[in-house]
Amino acid sequence: MTALLGDADLRDLGSPDIPPLFREVADRGWSTTASGARVLTDLRPEGPAEYFDRLAEETTVNGRGMTDYDLPAAAHERTPLLLRRCLAYLCAALRAAQKEFGDSGVRGYVSLSFSDTEDALLTAHVTFCTPLPDIRPYVADLERVEKEAVAEISVEDCRL
Repeated sequence: MTALLGDADLRDLGSPDIPPLFREVADRGWSTTASGARVLTDLRPEGPAEYFDRLAEETTVNGRGMTDYDLPAAAHERTPLLLRRCLAYLCAALRAAQKEFGDSGVRGYVSLSFSDTEDALLTAHVTFCTPLPDIRPYVADLERVEKEAVAEISVEDCRL
């Protein structure tokens, strides 16, 4: 992921880069559940749900595959567009979280991997969680992840 981020053109990254449904989610902001989980308000489940811990609740509720049906299939064309789309959404949501909670505790995670289909298209997943001292990290040993590219992004990283 470090190489992908280093090669990415992130100039003028912003709202036009975000697919409309994801833009609406980021714009509608954040809320807190009964357990204290920080979740994107529009992604909250309608009915009751049980989670192992707050980390599981946040990553499950906040996690989504990024819209990519409109992107070219060729990896060299697809990769920069998909990464840009994910980062624009991450940063919009992280700024909204900072505004809502008054801190920079929420982290965004973007992962890129090839689908397990005949086409083996590059796909992306985005989620958010708040690291807590008494709960394991969402991605332990981030630098050692293989088979996919993963980045942890803070709101401070969004000052590109």
